[in-house]
Amino acid sequence: MESRRYIINLSCEDRPGIIHDVATFVSSRGGNVLQSSQSTDEVTGKFFLRMDFELPVAVSLESIQGDFRAIADLHRMKWRLAPADVKGKMLVMVSQYGHCLNDLLFRTTLGALNADIVAIVSNHETFRGLADHYSVPFFHLPVTPGTRLECEQQLLMIIDEYRVDLVVLARYMQILSESLCKRLPGKVINIHHSFLPSFKGARPYHQAHARGVKLIGATAHYVTSDLDEGPIIEQEVARVDHGMSPNELVALGRDVECSALSRAVKWHLEERIILDENRRTVVFR
Repeated sequence: MESRRYIINLSCEDRPGIIHDVATFVSSRGGNVLQSSQSTDEVTGKFFLRMDFELPVAVSLESIQGDFRAIADLHRMKWRLAPADVKGKMLVMVSQYGHCLNDLLFRTTLGALNADIVAIVSNHETFRGLADHYSVPFFHLPVTPGTRLECEQQLLMIIDEYRVDLVVLARYMQILSESLCKRLPGKVINIHHSFLPSFKGARPYHQAHARGVKLIGATAHYVTSDLDEGPIIEQEVARVDHGMSPNELVALGRDVECSALSRAVKWHLEERIILDENRRTVVFR
């Protein structure tokens, strides 16, 4: 029998019977559980579940979502149920460092990310040629203090026009306004070029070199109105030593940033991340 895969993510207060109820819901509709991951926070008592399952194609998404509400209401769940075979529509924002943009373009072309990059937005013209090479629409929004509000309105129009599911800040060196962050909760991922909260601001690798660090890192996180304080998704490190120059740290840092960002984006697209009250993430790898 032809089937279709779905993924459900949920969180609620831990209590007996949750996994049983969800699995029974799937099997009672002729489905099969392919993978299930769960976790309980011993401090807060919250339960988190990601279940990957298949159902006959004759069962519509609307009916599945409608029927599941009874279980969700019983356990007072926060939940999301989505088909696993639908590619996400991703918008990438970049300034003048293109390594993360190039990495994401290459990975999506290979099919390593379950997404299509539908638009690139930048406050510089630097990567228009790269966008043209991949046949991705490029939008130049030159942000200044006087044009910030106008540019953000244009950005929202682009997001609506292309039905964007995820915005990725691939070394985009502008701060998003509080109102914009609130419009896109859990839909914007940023890569920060250090192990948060260390070495904020300009020239982080030069700061790291001056302090004689032995590890450098990068942090991928969801964007909130608190600058660089959003829920952390993934972090990556590389060991360094006193013999490396600042430029060598920068080069190694590019690789670290690409690795952390691509994994965070991949996990988001695969519905592997559950946001816990917008303060931390639960990631089922």
